[in-house]
Amino acid sequence: MGFLEASALAYRLNDGRQLFRDASFRVGAGQVVALIGDNGAGKTTLMRILAGELRPEHGAAQTQGGLAVMPQFIGSVRDGRTVRDLLLEVAPAAMRAAAGELDDAELALMETDDEPAQLRYAAALTAWGEAGGYQAEVLWDTVTVAAFGVPYDRARFREVSTLSGGEQKRLVLEALLRGGEQVLLLDEPDNYLDVPGKRWLEERLAETGKAVLLISHDRELLAAAATQVVTLEGGTTWVHGGGFGSWHEARLARMDRMAELRRRWDEKHEQLIELVRSLQRAAAMSDDMASRYRAAQTRLRKFEEAGAPPLPPKEQKVKPRLRGGRTGLRAITCESLELTGLMAPFDTEIFFGDRVCVLGSNGSGKSHFLRLLGGDETVAHTGVCRLGARVVPGLFAQTHRHPELLGRSLLDVLGRGDDGRRGMERGAATAALSRYGLAPAAERDFGTLSGGQQARFQVLLLELSGATLLLLDEPTDNLDLVSAEALQAALEEFTGTVVAVTHDRWFARSFERYLLFDSDGRVSELDEPVWAHRRVERAR
Repeated sequence: MGFLEASALAYRLNDGRQLFRDASFRVGAGQVVALIGDNGAGKTTLMRILAGELRPEHGAAQTQGGLAVMPQFIGSVRDGRTVRDLLLEVAPAAMRAAAGELDDAELALMETDDEPAQLRYAAALTAWGEAGGYQAEVLWDTVTVAAFGVPYDRARFREVSTLSGGEQKRLVLEALLRGGEQVLLLDEPDNYLDVPGKRWLEERLAETGKAVLLISHDRELLAAAATQVVTLEGGTTWVHGGGFGSWHEARLARMDRMAELRRRWDEKHEQLIELVRSLQRAAAMSDDMASRYRAAQTRLRKFEEAGAPPLPPKEQKVKPRLRGGRTGLRAITCESLELTGLMAPFDTEIFFGDRVCVLGSNGSGKSHFLRLLGGDETVAHTGVCRLGARVVPGLFAQTHRHPELLGRSLLDVLGRGDDGRRGMERGAATAALSRYGLAPAAERDFGTLSGGQQARFQVLLLELSGATLLLLDEPTDNLDLVSAEALQAALEEFTGTVVAVTHDRWFARSFERYLLFDSDGRVSELDEPVWAHRRVERAR
């Protein structure tokens, strides 16, 4: 039986900032524990410590039963990688090393077929078997059939770049949930999964006997799957023994208790200070009071050395200002529009002020549709797709590939304004970053930010772009709970048109119109999210 235990873990960043301290919790066999917290609080860093990738400043982590890890951006930013490479990425280190030596030995044999090369290749085959490679290939055959409907021999050399983000996640999750490791660390496992995929994940998590620690911001998945919640906030962790459904209430009660304890401590502190002052005055007039004065000083010193109870953690403030502007009545007109190989021709009109949610399974063409609306001329299509007068599109991309931002600090990006914006003065840029909770990361390289911080910065760039048509591709995937709710509120105030692709069931319910990209290639309009009824079964 597997388990994971974290004991008093602490971590300090290179700039000296204490990210967290005294992080302690346990995940037992059959438990699915959610790790939640604000973007940038240190969730992924904590996961990396538990995985053995980082050394903590203090504390220790222990696992039993074998450990497997799904990183946050698994497969999503790799070019030239194959399905085999992706499966090896989440395999044990010994198996990865054996696979690398086998590849090198095979290449050497192809170049020089002599006795040393043959002996090296034979030794590599033996090492691959001893590392469990052949058993893994049997497992992978089951995994690729489950994920793609094809055996491993046909799928192994397929490039990861040809898979959707959801297909990549489904492949890795199949491997981990079916594998022998009894402790799983899953960082954003539901990102890129469509609704049937999320439901599949919820069912598999409910069935597993493994010890699972996962990071997710999907409120419905958390409510359905989490048996306990570990919250990382205020520089430490606290554990809620119930599910996500009662977490909000438990958090408010905890904050009330912390505030009350701190209020009582402050009152007691003031009383002791006043007692010392009064005895000091008395001791100046009477030697008999000197011993009482010294005793009161000692009592105050010990009270202060014991330390004050922590204050309730500060609420994160995220305040997008998505202003937009007036446009023509018809914001988008599609006539006999067909995305080549993805959908049948369809007609639709989207008007100024509409909030349109695009639904459908992975691979149905939703992201291609947004890219086309955003002006991407490489999207193969026929028919008409036309924007109305004064419609300025702004695209929030689902992928984390942003080569134009890598190697640059947030202040540098805002200061240059090289996306068509006018560059911002440092003070104005810092104020804008503060509204998104990004001021502490102002000097950091975009590539070093957490997925949620990158998403918030993308929203800020949209705000500054002057877009009157927001094209949002899974905008809440990496946003923490506070940020997702702040974005939702900002969209309600936005003057303009919003078209969003999402598998976030909570977020989708805030929209007014729904376009369904069905798996058979048809596009139809619904008056409610398809997963609210059994029609979702036909949309798979």
